[in-house]
Amino acid sequence: MLNWLKLSVLPSLAAAVISLLGKTMRMGTVGGERVDALMRDGQPMIIAFWHGRQLMLPLAYRGKSASILISQSRDGEIIARIMRHFGFGAVRGSSSRGGGQAIRHLLKVARQGHDVIVTPDGPRGPACQVQAGVIYLAKVTGFPIVPLTFACSKKKSSPVGIDSRFLTLA
Repeated sequence: MLNWLKLSVLPSLAAAVISLLGKTMRMGTVGGERVDALMRDGQPMIIAFWHGRQLMLPLAYRGKSASILISQSRDGEIIARIMRHFGFGAVRGSSSRGGGQAIRHLLKVARQGHDVIVTPDGPRGPACQVQAGVIYLAKVTGFPIVPLTFACSKKKSSPVGIDSRFLTLA
């Protein structure tokens, strides 16, 4: 029963919460001009974000089609199901489990012209340090790596207002 709740109810609920949070925030983009130019030119890209920065990713992505590298863990299954609510594909694997197969699948997705989204610091860290997988992926595909992050700040702009900003660094 608990597994059913985690895998069936939690992803839908989490997707609804993310959507609701997005509606309560004022979002802005920094450095989006280069990303917009890549999109206009039809250039697929590798979007890279640090672990722990994925909460608002579904609302920040402005492309047409992307697959996200997500671990094969139980938590990864929940995350994959949440991302499906927003139209993302999931490629399952990580540097510690199923990495070779995941890279091959990411390459297949990339060859079809889709964006790929990865966390370059890997599941076991060290945190915020790029591991070799994302560099290899860029080298083989020729896709540019576009860093993406999300940050929030409270700013009293109205009695109830929260001013949050999404940052795309390109």
